[in-house]
Amino acid sequence: MITLKRCGANVIHPEGMTIDRPEGSGDYVFVFFRSKMELRLQSRSMYAEPNTYIIYNRDSHYYYKDVELPLVHDWFHFELEGADAWFNRLKLPLDTLMKAHDPLYITRKVNELHWENLQNGTFRQEIIDSIMRCLFMKLSDMRHHVEASHRVSRYYDSFLILRNEVLSSPSIWYSVEALAERMNMSPSYFQQIYKQIFSIPVVSDIIQNRLGHASYLLKSTTYSVSQISAICGYENDVHFMRQFKKFIGQTPSEYRGKG
Repeated sequence: MITLKRCGANVIHPEGMTIDRPEGSGDYVFVFFRSKMELRLQSRSMYAEPNTYIIYNRDSHYYYKDVELPLVHDWFHFELEGADAWFNRLKLPLDTLMKAHDPLYITRKVNELHWENLQNGTFRQEIIDSIMRCLFMKLSDMRHHVEASHRVSRYYDSFLILRNEVLSSPSIWYSVEALAERMNMSPSYFQQIYKQIFSIPVVSDIIQNRLGHASYLLKSTTYSVSQISAICGYENDVHFMRQFKKFIGQTPSEYRGKG
């Protein structure tokens, strides 16, 4: 089981900071750099660009400092028996700076870890273990899937920017045709590349994102179902309620009343 020691999600240091532990931290450390950093690896200095990550070994020199302000990063410390074999299986090298092919996914998972770590449920440890294993396996899949395919890798950055824009704006409906035009592709080829990169059809991705935002609003606000429907970009309440029922398995009102 992977044991979480401590975790920081969306940690911001407006005035910067320096981490320097020459003998390591005594546990494994995952750090996702969201602003530019200076690192020291194997006694040499290098720069970590935003949207890169590293998994430090237990006794590795653990050093990084800000290059730009504010310093922004996500991180967690963990223990794992047989870690070398686990990461060898995943082909995720320790003490190696790697590119994050889906930064939004990483921030979401670290945020999940942060909040789950504050809970006291019966299965808390198992849930935390599952989240971390899911993260590492996804990083492995993305790293080798994207980097092994020239067709995917040449489009990845532009598609990631597009996807982050779309998922950050659940109130806007983006048609496949309009998105494909922005990528200078035919709709069919655009959909092929999108699914190959993100393992989900673009329309399903948009719908799930909108309904995920709707689910959050139903649980955390007093907005009416009609208001939430509009906020999430639906032209009429009936369409919203039917789609919510189809994908979530409950009506919006039933979902809000549950628990």
